[in-house]
Amino acid sequence: MPFPATRLSVVERTRSGDEETRRLAWATIIEAYWKPVYKYLRLKWSLDPDAAADLTQEFFTTTLEKEIVERFDPTRARFRTYLRICLDGFASNARKAERRQKRGGDVVQVPLDFRTAEGEMARHEGSVPADVDDLFYREWVRALLARGVADLRLWAEQSGRLSMFEVFARYDLADDGEGRPTYAALARDLGLTTATVTNHLAAIRRQFRQLLLEQLRELTASDQEFESEAARLFGSRALDAGDDRR
Repeated sequence: MPFPATRLSVVERTRSGDEETRRLAWATIIEAYWKPVYKYLRLKWSLDPDAAADLTQEFFTTTLEKEIVERFDPTRARFRTYLRICLDGFASNARKAERRQKRGGDVVQVPLDFRTAEGEMARHEGSVPADVDDLFYREWVRALLARGVADLRLWAEQSGRLSMFEVFARYDLADDGEGRPTYAALARDLGLTTATVTNHLAAIRRQFRQLLLEQLRELTASDQEFESEAARLFGSRALDAGDDRR
């Protein structure tokens, strides 16, 4: 399956002269990065939930736009790494200035559900790897996959393939503690043949991969960055063919 065609990245669209284009671009960035930013502040900077939420709000509403528009150079760093470096500098300055205390005032609040992020942290071990970029990458991938699953469900609803998504959800999204059902058990529970379950999984995994690649294309600032992120996420073999593993 080929890569998505090159298109204007979300980072480039934040510099558009059209206000609506800029607004949608910022909304995409916030959706993709707010949970990684919040969890990174909680784990790497050891902030309590209120302080991390406060800094996350301020980072996206008063700091990030200026940093990206004025300083980001895609030839020097990938966007994800650059954003994490900006976040470290922002958190360090906030700590020194004791700006974690009540802010508010004229700061615009972004409607983010921090309780969902806390719930996710409770389900996953809150370890901090030696490489802080790995921590940010881990949380970024979780957010990317969550958005991908939501997009996949929407695709299934709109295309009349909800039974295909149900197979995917029960098998690929199964809780590790409960164990995956067998293909035969899925077929029996859903009134399908085992061959249909096999075909459904192969087809919807290809669609899921394509949706994730489209997200990566949008969130990266160059073809080189896109290919690097895709190779790390899927592995080199999966870049040349659909990921059809069982």
